[in-house]
Amino acid sequence: MALIFRKARAGDLATIVGLLADDDLGRQREDASRDLTAYQRAFEQIEADRNQFLCVAEEDGQVVGTLQLSFIPGLSRGGAKRGMIEAVRVAGDQRSKGVGRAMFDWAIATCRAEGCTLVQLTTDKTRPDAHRFYDALGFEASHVGYKLHLVQG
Repeated sequence: MALIFRKARAGDLATIVGLLADDDLGRQREDASRDLTAYQRAFEQIEADRNQFLCVAEEDGQVVGTLQLSFIPGLSRGGAKRGMIEAVRVAGDQRSKGVGRAMFDWAIATCRAEGCTLVQLTTDKTRPDAHRFYDALGFEASHVGYKLHLVQG
């Protein structure tokens, strides 16, 4: 497997949204067939923020995975910088082939290079396969997460 990790480009947007929608939970939240204007606005904000890195994994010129890294400077833990991994997806036909592990190896190395002292992620409670995967990578389920959904007016 010869994966290339690179910063996502605007032309990757429809593919990324398709990856985000490609599972039971994602289908409830994303729709790659709709107008991509809101996704485009979000992409532009990510591009403009030096603490954000929207990554795609390519194999033979095809996008086979995506994730977003956020670098979060903070005062806690002695002024530690954290790396946050979000929106991890691997193309359905590429799952269980080592793509996810390679993506995490790349993401963790990138966080180290950015001076992060901690890498964290959140995952939906309904994703037991993902939980096993993260456990196998050495992540610990050390915290309970909460969300408050805000309605946009």
